[in-house]
Amino acid sequence: MSVLEAPRSAILTRSARFQVSRGMSTILGALVMLFIISAIFAPSSVSKGAVLGMLPFAAVLAIIGLGQTLVVQQGGIDLSVAGSVSLTVVFVTKLPDQKDNRLLYAVAVAFIVSLIAGLLNGILVSRLGINPIVATLGMSSLLYAVMMIVSLGISHRTTVLLNNISSNLTLGIPNSIYFAIGAVIVTTLFLKMSVAGRRFEGIGANARAGRTAGLAVKRHQTSAYILAQLLYCLGGVLLGGILTQPTAYQGDSLVLPSVATVVLGGTSLLGGRGFPAASAVAAIFLSQLDQFVLSLKVPYAVRTLVTAMALLVGIALYSVNWGLVKKKILSALREKKVGEISHG
Repeated sequence: MSVLEAPRSAILTRSARFQVSRGMSTILGALVMLFIISAIFAPSSVSKGAVLGMLPFAAVLAIIGLGQTLVVQQGGIDLSVAGSVSLTVVFVTKLPDQKDNRLLYAVAVAFIVSLIAGLLNGILVSRLGINPIVATLGMSSLLYAVMMIVSLGISHRTTVLLNNISSNLTLGIPNSIYFAIGAVIVTTLFLKMSVAGRRFEGIGANARAGRTAGLAVKRHQTSAYILAQLLYCLGGVLLGGILTQPTAYQGDSLVLPSVATVVLGGTSLLGGRGFPAASAVAAIFLSQLDQFVLSLKVPYAVRTLVTAMALLVGIALYSVNWGLVKKKILSALREKKVGEISHG
C-alpha cells in the first residue's frame, strides 16, 4: 500500500448518496475558523459590504470549480480555464458593444465556442491519448489567440443588462449566488441521482473496469471536458457582468484556485467520486481567504502563495494516507531503537 494512496475505493463503497463527506465537514470547519480569524485580525474583511463584494466572485469560482471537479473525477486536469474564461468575458463585452439587445447573441456565441473547445479537449485526451496537461494547455493558448483576434487585448465595458443580472441583489443576496446554487444542484443531481452520473463516477474510479463492463469510457471522459467548458463559460459570463470593464485576460488568475477548490472539497486527484457542494464551499473559503490576506495589505505575490499553500494542505489532507505514514515512522523508530540496543 502506498503512502499517497487515495481513500477512493473506501469512499465508493458507501451507500448514502448524500452523506456529508469528509471534505465537506473539513472545509465547513475551516470556513468557520477563517471567518472567526478574519473578524479578529481584519474586521473590515467580514463587514457587510466586504462580504457582499466577495460573494459574486466566490460564485464565479464555485461554478468554474464545478467544471474542474468533473474533469478531475475522470482523472484529468483542465488548464484551459484561463483561456476559456478570458475569451468568454471578451465575447460578452466586445460583441454587444454596450447594447443590451445584442447580449443574447454574444452569450450564444460564447457557449457555442465553449462547446467546441470542450469537445476538442475531450477528443485530444480520451481519443488521441494526449496528456491532459499538454492538451488543455494547448487549448488555452488557442483560445487566447482567438481572444486576441477578437479584442486585440483591449478591455470593453459590459452592458447594463448583464451587470444587473450578475451584480444586483435579490432578497439581499447577489444574483450570481443563485446561479452558483443552481449549478451545484444540477451537478449534484446528475452525479448522485442519475444512472449516467453513477456511471460517470464509476468510470472515473476505474476506467478499466468500466471498459470490461461495456461502458462508453471515452464518451464519458469527453463529456467531462464539454460540461466543464460550459460551466467555465457560465462563470465567464457572470464575471463579465460583475466587473463593469473587465480586462481581456480576466481568466489568468483562476487556474490555480479552480484546482484548489476541487482538492479542498475532498475530490481525489486520482478520479472517482466527486463532491460538487464541497467544491463550492471551498470556493467561498478561498475567496474569503484572499480577501482576508488583501485586508492585511500584503503583496499580490503573497496572496498567490497563500492559495498555493491552501492547495498543498488539501493534497496533504486527502491524498496522504496518514495512518500508513504513522505506522512507517513508528516502525522506523522501533528498528532504530532495536539497532541501538543490539550495538550497545
